[in-house]
Amino acid sequence: MGWTNELYQVYELACKEPENGLLPVSHSTANSQIEVSIDEHGHFKDAHTIDKEDAVTIIPVTEDSGARSSGICPMPFADKLVYIAGDYPNYAEGKRADNADYFHAYMEQLDVWRTCSPHPAVAAVFAYLGKMTLMEDLVKSGVLQTDPDTGRLLPKIKIAGIAQEDAFVRFRVQYADMGRESRTWLDTTLYDSFLTFNNRQMGNAQLCYATGEAAPTTYKHPSKIRNAGDKGKLISSNDESGFTYRGRFASKEEALSVSYDFSQKMHNALKWLIYGKKQGEKRGQSHTFGSLTIVTWASAFLPIPDVFDNPDDEEELYNSLPLYAEKLKKYLFGYGKKFKVHDKVMILGLDAATTGRLSIALYDELQASDFLRNLEQWHENSAWMRYDGKRKKTCVKSFSLYEIIRAAYGSEQSGKLECDEKLIREQILRLLPCVMNGKPVPEDLVQTLYHKASNPLAYEQRYHHQFVIETACGMYRIQQKGDASMGYDPNITDRSYLYGCLLAVADKAESDTYDTDDKSKRVTNARRYWANFAQRPYLTWQSIEERLRPYLDKHPYRVQVEKWMQEITGKFTPDAFADNSRLSPMYLLGYHHFMAYMWNGNFNTNKEEA
Repeated sequence: MGWTNELYQVYELACKEPENGLLPVSHSTANSQIEVSIDEHGHFKDAHTIDKEDAVTIIPVTEDSGARSSGICPMPFADKLVYIAGDYPNYAEGKRADNADYFHAYMEQLDVWRTCSPHPAVAAVFAYLGKMTLMEDLVKSGVLQTDPDTGRLLPKIKIAGIAQEDAFVRFRVQYADMGRESRTWLDTTLYDSFLTFNNRQMGNAQLCYATGEAAPTTYKHPSKIRNAGDKGKLISSNDESGFTYRGRFASKEEALSVSYDFSQKMHNALKWLIYGKKQGEKRGQSHTFGSLTIVTWASAFLPIPDVFDNPDDEEELYNSLPLYAEKLKKYLFGYGKKFKVHDKVMILGLDAATTGRLSIALYDELQASDFLRNLEQWHENSAWMRYDGKRKKTCVKSFSLYEIIRAAYGSEQSGKLECDEKLIREQILRLLPCVMNGKPVPEDLVQTLYHKASNPLAYEQRYHHQFVIETACGMYRIQQKGDASMGYDPNITDRSYLYGCLLAVADKAESDTYDTDDKSKRVTNARRYWANFAQRPYLTWQSIEERLRPYLDKHPYRVQVEKWMQEITGKFTPDAFADNSRLSPMYLLGYHHFMAYMWNGNFNTNKEEA
């Protein structure tokens, strides 16, 4: 149970820092639709609906209410109208219109809290709800809408997407002492009051398998792990039909015993890492890909770099690998100097096969120094000379995991490269070990990029094809452990590389003769025959070269173009040039290198005449 212990340690460290958004023990979150204001004597003051952006509300929960899915099980304080409105039957219709049992259970529990661990907010809410006028007050305030003829709630009216009869209500208590926190969902004294009350309600102590200590245990573990509406649980034991433990244990108590305190702290730490409000310090990252959520954090509770992103410098672009590598080293050193020898970095992947169950799709932990070294190696070895469309410049930088997947498996949709959500989840789990542990990039992914890059006609937008070529070159480079040139190298005589250079010359030479308006619309013969060229370069090059001749006749730099073609062709051995077998991914490097070589001012120097 390494991941549970690590999460428990996160909670113990994070709770020492106030105002960091970490949920207290015995608390959860709910999306509220209505906010009711009362004074400390229980008199109604105001009510209004809540914007979705402000809906997430911290609420106290008991062991039972924190896991409720059906039946009558009230929240201790904030809850739905059916639980807290004594006059609910006067306005609601349907099977829960008679809510006497719900209301009685809520008020009885609140009364025990009020007596056991007194707090002015609890007393105020108990006094107000005891008047049984909540629905009436909400209708008069315009929060709830009723039929003028029947006085019943209008059935099709919703508040923030929730039927008004199912709305969740939170309370604001206006104290005479203006310095006291009126928002009950943020009142730390209310948190402490409920914790005292709830601890007195817990059952007998048992051995906790996680801590090895005797403490009150629970078999009702929290949900809402990935988001406030998540029903999936990591730990559950509600199958008593005999199939879960048959042949292994006699009861669920023998199978697993986790203390309530440990479960609460572990789950609350995980929630905080995933969607806590105070994650600006990057002490943990969370990324969601459909049902898959990936969380990374450090045992020392220190900031860590994002494993999914490429360390991009918004202020400065680097046009050479040495400059980029130096920047990368300094960037990661800023994190590494804070770590100690035994500090670790954890990565946890959560996925849901069904609505109510979460599975551990991935878990790994490694020394922080190894993590940073592997991250540096990944970004340095996969870096490539890329065109930055946002800043309209070419620079050296690596690739985020999402960029790699979009390039390999994406298709053009509404002007963007989009990828199937399920496919993204699968590939993320395959690529993460490459970044975290330095494992080789999957060969099939590199081959997929090769085929995509070899089919330019599949893309309406030329920059999408360019992006795929750049990604394919970056992944090929990391396959070679960074041992691949970043720019054109005239000393390379590899057959595939040289054919790629020829393809670049033919592509640009023909495109240069087009009118400006036609360049983005017309397709060169090099691009039209590209797919065949990658499979049968010798025969296809003859066709491309033959069709290039009419364009060369009107090209302003025909002599220079023909000189390059002769120089490149002269580097082939006769057998290598006549080899008509499929080109290796190395040809993409040759194409990209020579295209960049021409664009960088080596093409249009000193105009030459034929």
